[in-house]
Amino acid sequence: MEKPWLKNYPAGVPANIDPAQYPRVLDALDECFQKYADLPAFVFMGKTLTFREIDKLSRDFGAYLQSRGLEPGDRVALMMPNLIQYPIALFGCLRAGLILVNTNPLYTPREMRHQFVDSGAKAIVIVENFAANLQQIIGETQIKTVIVTSIGEMLGFKGWIVNFIVRHIKKMVPKYSIPNTVSFKMALKQGRAFTIKPFESGPDDTIALQYTGGTTGVSKGAMLTNRNLVANMLQIRAWLSPVLTEGNITALCPLPLYHIFAFTVNCLAFMNCGARNILIVNARDLKALIKDWRKNPPNIVIGLNTLFNALLNHPDFASLDFSSVKATVGGGMAVQRAVAERWQQVTGCPITEGWGLTESSPVLTVNPVGSGGRIGTIGMPVPSTDLRVADEQGNVLPPGPENVGELQAYGPQIMKGYWQRPDETAKTVKDGWLLTGDMGFMHPEGFFQIVDRKKDMILVSGFNVYPNEVEDVLAMHPKVLESCALGVPDEKSGEVVKVFVVKKDASLTEEEVIAHCRENLTPYKVPKHIEFRKELPKTNVGKILRRALRDEKK
Repeated sequence: MEKPWLKNYPAGVPANIDPAQYPRVLDALDECFQKYADLPAFVFMGKTLTFREIDKLSRDFGAYLQSRGLEPGDRVALMMPNLIQYPIALFGCLRAGLILVNTNPLYTPREMRHQFVDSGAKAIVIVENFAANLQQIIGETQIKTVIVTSIGEMLGFKGWIVNFIVRHIKKMVPKYSIPNTVSFKMALKQGRAFTIKPFESGPDDTIALQYTGGTTGVSKGAMLTNRNLVANMLQIRAWLSPVLTEGNITALCPLPLYHIFAFTVNCLAFMNCGARNILIVNARDLKALIKDWRKNPPNIVIGLNTLFNALLNHPDFASLDFSSVKATVGGGMAVQRAVAERWQQVTGCPITEGWGLTESSPVLTVNPVGSGGRIGTIGMPVPSTDLRVADEQGNVLPPGPENVGELQAYGPQIMKGYWQRPDETAKTVKDGWLLTGDMGFMHPEGFFQIVDRKKDMILVSGFNVYPNEVEDVLAMHPKVLESCALGVPDEKSGEVVKVFVVKKDASLTEEEVIAHCRENLTPYKVPKHIEFRKELPKTNVGKILRRALRDEKK
């Protein structure tokens, strides 16, 4: 297969990487823990932990998990925002041979139940703010070990103040009662009494279940292996090598580490470069984010279009010193041209747009960092990655905007499959090629451009929302006869959810629909627009025609 992009690769970026360089993610981490031992690894609310400290604490944590009877291959859910506890727990799980299940802390009890039952998680590390939700569903899961942490737990005296504000002033911790929980610090303390028992593992072993939606609306766990994550870590490192100096990098991390983008980029690739990650607990608190930026001028900023736009519209942002910034990388959703142009104008640094999927660990393509990028494209395939455009019959299409087809990807970062769903895996991965569901074309020079999505998925600020899930929740309401959900353009979020509802009971109000959705869906999935209809367009066999409603809106 011809790869025209290789001729346009930035100087110094190799055509291929060698994922066999590290048989396991753990081997890559051990190397960087030794190499960068005394450098700062993570900074959170003014507290810094070095690579050596993270190494030691993660060993204690892994030993504690093993002491609780967890065996290699067991699943552990991590459910917290960006806290310094996250990397300790993550690396502790890997050290104990456990499979990580990243969980959005904003999930409702219904969403939590699905993910924990589906993954068969036996343990969880959860921030106290959301423990009341866990209490509601824990009896229906296999979870026996519950480690509860607080936002300020690892911050010393300052942490006491932070926790007092969170618990008593902001009242962000609802009462809960879960028997036999242990605090994060107690788990570390108890873990010191044990040493980690070695276990067998290799490149093809699954080390993370990263949940994603699907065209069916059922959230599925993408099985990511050592090889997948090592490969993507090396691909990201290679791509950014022209602008980053190993052991001398400060990376701003406003995106949640439980999301695949920050998980692989910040927690793995940047760690592997000896970077200092500045963890932002709440990216919506722009004032605090800007304060962190001022204190720790970053060399690299990872974000979404919505965050870049929000920062540009904040009165204090333009007064920052941007001289340290060498790269700004945007992913998760399309970067709008107006935002990209204004960002460059204000910061002097272009936004480098990339693209990927949970199923590809996630990075597949990136624009050249610095100069040479093309606004409006998703860039070129990263090293050791093939990308092609195929029509409905599977024929590979030549370059050109007139040849739009599905983007299909091949490379060492493509997932092993969906957890316990061979049928869904067979629909998504064929002969090693990942069928992305994104429609686009290739420019003759090897840059790719997305024009539409084959799937009905809605992309809200970089998070996937599947219409079927929203419709399933609406179907649970006794006053709803039927509904249809789709994405509509939104200036802030790229897209938001709109629902068309046919009433079963004439008294149904917009407020009731929203309240019901809030109870059962994470905030970003809750519809922002509701339109009541007497009926919905359908096919001959009675299937609701989502496309007809979408076309109507155009």
